[in-house]
Amino acid sequence: METFDITVIGSGPGGYVAAIRSAQLGYKTAIIEKYNTLGGTCTNVGCIPTKALLDSTHHYADALSSFRAHGIEYSDLRLNVEQLFKRKSEVVTKNTQGLDFLMRKNKITVFRGSGSFVNTETLKIVHDDHIETVINSDKFIIATGSKPSSIPGITVDKKRIITSTEALALQEKPASIVIIGGGVIGVEMASIFNRIGTRVTILEYADNLIATMDSELGKALTKILTKEGVEIKLQQAVYKAENLAGTAKVYFKNKQGKEQDLTADYILVAVGRKPYVTGLGLENTNVELNNNGTVKVNELLQTTAPNIYAIGDVIGGAMLAHKAEEEAVFVVERIHGQKPHINYDRIPSVVYTWPEVASVGATEEQLKKQGVEYTIGKFPFSVNARARAGMETEGFVKVLSDPKYGELLGVHIIGARAADLIAQAVVGLEYEVTANGMATMSYAHPTYSEVIKEAYTIASGRPSLNI
Repeated sequence: METFDITVIGSGPGGYVAAIRSAQLGYKTAIIEKYNTLGGTCTNVGCIPTKALLDSTHHYADALSSFRAHGIEYSDLRLNVEQLFKRKSEVVTKNTQGLDFLMRKNKITVFRGSGSFVNTETLKIVHDDHIETVINSDKFIIATGSKPSSIPGITVDKKRIITSTEALALQEKPASIVIIGGGVIGVEMASIFNRIGTRVTILEYADNLIATMDSELGKALTKILTKEGVEIKLQQAVYKAENLAGTAKVYFKNKQGKEQDLTADYILVAVGRKPYVTGLGLENTNVELNNNGTVKVNELLQTTAPNIYAIGDVIGGAMLAHKAEEEAVFVVERIHGQKPHINYDRIPSVVYTWPEVASVGATEEQLKKQGVEYTIGKFPFSVNARARAGMETEGFVKVLSDPKYGELLGVHIIGARAADLIAQAVVGLEYEVTANGMATMSYAHPTYSEVIKEAYTIASGRPSLNI
């Protein structure tokens, strides 16, 4: 029986980063993955393939709508759906091959199979051929991630009633699709299919899209997606869906309780994700679960079994790949005796629609609820010279700051390159820079970043030079 210093269960962004950092610090490290490829949901059926399709369909949408304005003319434009999905698969393959290389480079032992605890020091791994391997480890890190969740009355059959996993592998252009859920996954899927000509309807229970973010972002995104042709129905309570062989039907009630239904080629369930602990054998350990099914951890991300840690989606909180990565480094370095820290309110959230949506820190709704005073600095992309040159004038930057000292409280962006712009805002919050401090730094001209500069300027109480 082989013994390891640290064994990681799950090879998603949290898992593979934990394994690499463990090996870098000199620990004999193993990683267990039940699927054929490393990378977990994010690399295989989540973040990476979704972004590949979002980029491809964005190019196609631009070719249809704005190329001629740039002086680019063509006579025959068509969408090769087979190539669209082939490129997506190639991107995924390159990423998973990269992870294989990193495991070899860092001398990490990879076990392919399903791992379950025999006890707190021993793990049994069942491989695809049913052969079993048993290992011992001084420390374990649970990084098994999450799976798509559903709602009462909706059974995902993976045929006509599907999740994002199946949607990313359709290999065809549906004529119509109904998406249950207007969160991050729902709006990104809506963007992909709407751009290729699918009739898309979003059914959202809340009164706003991307409801966990600042409400102004959701309202702006609703207007943009509606203008692009997506039908959005808010405050809809879905209670049933059925496979009709060649199509599917979804049943729901509006705010007034009126019964309605829609028929489409596919019903895509995008109502969030739930922690995945199935088959881990936690009953053979002292590891406890919370009422919502997440693994219970303390401030060191240590479970109720002291030698077993847990990170990422499986412990709840924001289900973000980069949050899992931060937790991975945190745990391993804590095991090593170092003292890293994580500021969870400094972790940004991004929606990869176009324009992109990005946010870090407190929302206006949160500040109101907490009774915290704040100043707003808001600036539109439509006034920015670079945005005009690039025909990317939708959206705005909204900065929330403390009126007394100018400390940044939150930054919210909807606009071109928002996913990249938000990194600068994270720096400001992390190091407690004031709105005025952020505004008085030099920004290259012309760039999209000048939009955020002007929002900082207004939030600091000084007038913008561009309005």
